Amino acid sequence: MKKAVSTRLSILQKSFELIYTHGYQATSIDTIIATTNVTKGAFFYHFKNKDEMGLAVINEIMYPLMYADFVKPLLSSNDPVQDIYKMMHYLLLENEFLLKKYGCPAGNLTQEMSPVNQLFSQALSKLTTELKEAMQIALKKGKDSGSIKSGINEEQVALFILSGYWGIRNFGKLSHDNDYYAVYLEELKLYLKNLEKN
Repeated sequence: MKKAVSTRLSILQKSFELIYTHGYQATSIDTIIATTNVTKGAFFYHFKNKDEMGLAVINEIMYPLMYADFVKPLLSSNDPVQDIYKMMHYLLLENEFLLKKYGCPAGNLTQEMSPVNQLFSQALSKLTTELKEAMQIALKKGKDSGSIKSGINEEQVALFILSGYWGIRNFGKLSHDNDYYAVYLEELKLYLKNLEKN
């Protein structure tokens, strides 16, 4: 049983890396099998087809990481301005796995798969909605504690910040240096500072 769990996790982790670097539709089952050193029978023991595997990548790899690293900290944040900025700084400049030339894994999958697969759209929507709502909760707590201006609309702020992040990830794919990210982070810092109550 332990070996089966380990094999499944290995397939999902390698699939995530391949999908991130090459795209979902360009990643074949044969490529996944070749890079994980599992048999075709082992792959199909764990997944009925490629789409079931792809959904498992979102639900079992991407979602838990996103929840643990970003949603949970935001839900317990006492300083939303600082914590949102730190999160974006980490995602853009500090995370060693998220490479500039490949963009945002969730953003890439959303662009590639949401228009053509409703189940992917639902799974990705859950992922991004929870992050947006966690940001809204952090901002609301900031309003309630008096650190954030009372007139702000938390949902508008969260959507603006997250759409900026996805957008700058796409700009980053076109750039060979970190200038785009630095510009975004500098402007984000000013924007967030403006949310604070004087």
